[in-house]
Amino acid sequence: MPKGVVPRDAAALVITRAGPREPSVLLGQRHRGHVFMPNKFVFPGGRVDPSDARAPHASGLRPEVLRKLALGCTEARARALALAAIRETFEEAGLLVGRPAERAPRTRARGWASFLAHGVIPALDALEYVARAITPPGNPRRFDTRFFWVDAAHVHEAGGAALTGSGELLDLRWVPLSETPALDLPEATQMVVAEVAKRLAARDPRALPVPFARYVRGGVRLEAL
Repeated sequence: MPKGVVPRDAAALVITRAGPREPSVLLGQRHRGHVFMPNKFVFPGGRVDPSDARAPHASGLRPEVLRKLALGCTEARARALALAAIRETFEEAGLLVGRPAERAPRTRARGWASFLAHGVIPALDALEYVARAITPPGNPRRFDTRFFWVDAAHVHEAGGAALTGSGELLDLRWVPLSETPALDLPEATQMVVAEVAKRLAARDPRALPVPFARYVRGGVRLEAL
């Protein structure tokens, strides 16, 4: 097992939608052949790509979101993290977070042309920052993941085809929040589901702190951002 693996910046997007009884959250199952978290149900997400720093966007992060997200990184990196979550969600689930545009902007940001071709420009002001977690030491791959949350009202289906992505996430499905414990979820995913449920029930969700889970010798250290 590799030692001293440095965590890489990553981002994930939690999408919730209202239901007749309770809200649901979008989850997908990682392939059993993956080295990192095989068979686990997770949110769409992945590591930050250099192109994310150059991707066009219709709006920036709200000031209070940017302030918390930029703790430990530059504001430019914070925006790249948010854009990475949006790009990965498109690639893995075929869903676009943003605003319709009459004409796709030109971009040299590799990996973003196919997103923009659908006539949607990423909108960062729709995102909430809800959690951060670093993969425990001893894993073959480690990530420093920021979790964002958006309501499905800000989401568009690419080409009208629901939940069709790259195939990296299998069995994409909307899961009622009360049914998520029945799935095989990583600890960080469990934490984020609980955090989103707390925000959905809160009168002022933006006033809640952002939990930061770090694995240290002897267990998990949970801090508030």
